[in-house]
Amino acid sequence: MRNVIALDVGGTGMKAAVVAADGALLHETRRPTGRDRGPDAVVASILAFAEELRQEGLVRFGEPAAAAGVAVPGIVDEAGGVAVYAANLGWRDVPLRALLSERLGGVPVALGHDVRTGGLAEGRLGAARGADRFLFLSLGTGIAGAIGIEGRIEAGAHGCAGEIGHIVVRPGGPSCGCGRAGCLETLSSASAVAVAWAAASGDPEAGAAECAKAVESGDPRARAVWDEAICALADGLVTGLTLLDPRTLIIGGGLAAAGDTLFSPLRAAVEDRITFQTVPHIVPAALGDIAGCLGAGLLAWDLLSAEVTA
Repeated sequence: MRNVIALDVGGTGMKAAVVAADGALLHETRRPTGRDRGPDAVVASILAFAEELRQEGLVRFGEPAAAAGVAVPGIVDEAGGVAVYAANLGWRDVPLRALLSERLGGVPVALGHDVRTGGLAEGRLGAARGADRFLFLSLGTGIAGAIGIEGRIEAGAHGCAGEIGHIVVRPGGPSCGCGRAGCLETLSSASAVAVAWAAASGDPEAGAAECAKAVESGDPRARAVWDEAICALADGLVTGLTLLDPRTLIIGGGLAAAGDTLFSPLRAAVEDRITFQTVPHIVPAALGDIAGCLGAGLLAWDLLSAEVTA
């Protein structure tokens, strides 16, 4: 059976799969990224993991992978195949596509940004399936987005399209790692909500999930934290909607796990802020934490399709 390798490299863990042409996961496995060992060790682990998957395909399905796709965080030069920078992994200018292709016997390799790759999967296989224009947001440690157009993801002229987390929604607000202040992700990411709720509740171990539960139980302190995050998120989203006019807005990441506690007030807040814009369908992501891996598989199959049509 023809197959490809899919790898989704995160700050703490790696998800990997052998993927069939129809997108089915023939084999799935996970392991720690091991970032505490340093960037060189992380790269070595990625290469070894990919080689194991190649052997898995050969033994179980009769032939080694025909291609590979890998999704990584940070700044990614997708065209050049270079992982430019990732603060949570500590690497700079890693020629990951070339390294993987060499390790896998010369097969073609696609390199993608983790959130854009997850957005690709949601667009083709998940919550935006069938939508011609969509915006995918991941509300996790930070906030990043993916712009979907006719079944593909727009990376932008310099590979930075979709970084909605760095729209300034509160000038003079909290400092952001990007160097500015008041960026959306400093107020509405899961980590921002966790910090605010830990301060408000007096519990340094409290996180965003605990805040959501406290909102559901009627805690006014939690409601104040939650409302601030929702208001900032709605302000950022309206900017995005005005620029992009998507048909569907998909929200994933840790904060989306709050379900209606997030989506009901968020939909209302967006509707309150629009004037001439059309409100898109605002829906939760459908693929969970496997989206990046599925998307990496799609990137690999796209490479093979491009070779056939070239």
